[in-house]
Amino acid sequence: MTSAIDRRHVLRLGGALSMLGAGAPFALQLAAAGQAAGQAAPDYKALVCVFLFGGNDGHNTVLATDPDTWGRYTTARNAGQDPIALMPPGAAPVAGGQVSPVTGRTVAALNQPEAWGGVLPITPLTAQPIPPGTNAASRTFALHPFMGALTPLFQARRLAVVANVGSLVAPITKAQYLARTVPTPASLFSHNDQQSIWQASAAEGAQTGWGGRMGDLLATQNGASSLFTAVSTAGNAVFLSGQSVIQYQLSTAAQPAAVISGAQGASLFGSTAAPAQVRELIQETGQLNLAADYAGVTTRSLSATTTVNTAFSQAVVTGVAAPPAYTNPITGAVETNTLALQLQTVARMVAAGPSLGLRRQVFFVSLGGWDTHDFQNTSQPNLLNKVAHALAYFDTALSNIGGVDRRAEVTAFTASDFSRGFATNGDGTDHAWGNHHFVLGGAVRGGDIYGQYPTLGVDAGGFNNPDMTNGALIPTTSVDQYAATLGAWFGVAPAALAAIFPRLGNFARPNLGFV
Repeated sequence: MTSAIDRRHVLRLGGALSMLGAGAPFALQLAAAGQAAGQAAPDYKALVCVFLFGGNDGHNTVLATDPDTWGRYTTARNAGQDPIALMPPGAAPVAGGQVSPVTGRTVAALNQPEAWGGVLPITPLTAQPIPPGTNAASRTFALHPFMGALTPLFQARRLAVVANVGSLVAPITKAQYLARTVPTPASLFSHNDQQSIWQASAAEGAQTGWGGRMGDLLATQNGASSLFTAVSTAGNAVFLSGQSVIQYQLSTAAQPAAVISGAQGASLFGSTAAPAQVRELIQETGQLNLAADYAGVTTRSLSATTTVNTAFSQAVVTGVAAPPAYTNPITGAVETNTLALQLQTVARMVAAGPSLGLRRQVFFVSLGGWDTHDFQNTSQPNLLNKVAHALAYFDTALSNIGGVDRRAEVTAFTASDFSRGFATNGDGTDHAWGNHHFVLGGAVRGGDIYGQYPTLGVDAGGFNNPDMTNGALIPTTSVDQYAATLGAWFGVAPAALAAIFPRLGNFARPNLGFV
């Protein structure tokens, strides 16, 4: 027989998938530490990681607007061939061909900040302390002009900001960082490594992520549907990889299919003929242990595809509304917001949960394009608008799942490689460290900023910023604290959190209290 599929490639894939269930000692460690793996959960909870690949510029996302800080912000970013400084609160959008009263520049295109109007004020419930070096009576804050869809969620207290989060081994000051007296995570400012540290607490090459490790602990609560504990709509992600949990990948189509699918009309490796050929290969080489393992994986996938597609045919699932149309604010063109489509699939999976007997799920969705070394005024505003559009849609979708408000059961949170440098490089920003993030959900203690919002400004003219070096914020909140706070809400016991995040004990506050 001549096969269109390379046999060695198929067997390698089968071997890789079968080995995902190895590593029982870690799962046993978690079970022993948390003593929660076998407990029945009376409720449903889901965590949704919204990963922004490339490193979002937090300085143009959540801004401090007190005059002292705003002056340093404008000085650092209102420069270069394409200045990236946003307009102050209350500034009106300037039409094309008109002169901005703020900058004195003529607006020639919609990718100029003058055309967008001022940043959008938000008022945290708790006054942020004034950090050293900031000469202000109080601190005031705002969001990017194209994140207006998030301001009602912040006001409704379902959205919180967590300030200056980054990968850390232990708390570190600027002096300690410069003197190298406190260890720092491997490969700071490297995309691949920092993405891995955010998702897995280890540099590139990590085998399991903290979402998957939580799944290892809690998957038994899902009973026969444990395969749907960790679900990605954005391809393979180390965040969802566990020692025993295997991430289940869904498409955003009306009838989602597994990555390996044998459903009618489904494809494998881009071929509709491939599933039948895989079955033939399995039968032909069934005497091999590896082939037997692969047969088990494939059979499980085929069964899961049927199960999830059946669940998705229910009225409660098909009733989840599609996202509203999305328009690029820079070009005016109607675009597909892939993040909103992914969150629609998550909402549909939440809707299907009761029929599948699900109690705990971890999801991974993503949006790329955030590496804004150049043309930041064209790309980042559209991306931030997509995030705001998608999260606002998700909040609305969850508010009425079959007539039930499910928002308190689902917590979504943003993550990204790192932030960007405080000063412009001319028309963009370069890699940095600490960043600001959003947490959304009915259980979120929203309307507030958690963690210390830092001093902003580059060292110059006698000003020495205690929170920043070479334009990069030194994080004051660790990824471990951020993740452990989410894990505690999810139902992971403190001892198990310590096993999942071995560095958590280095920080005085393992729970930041935002959910």
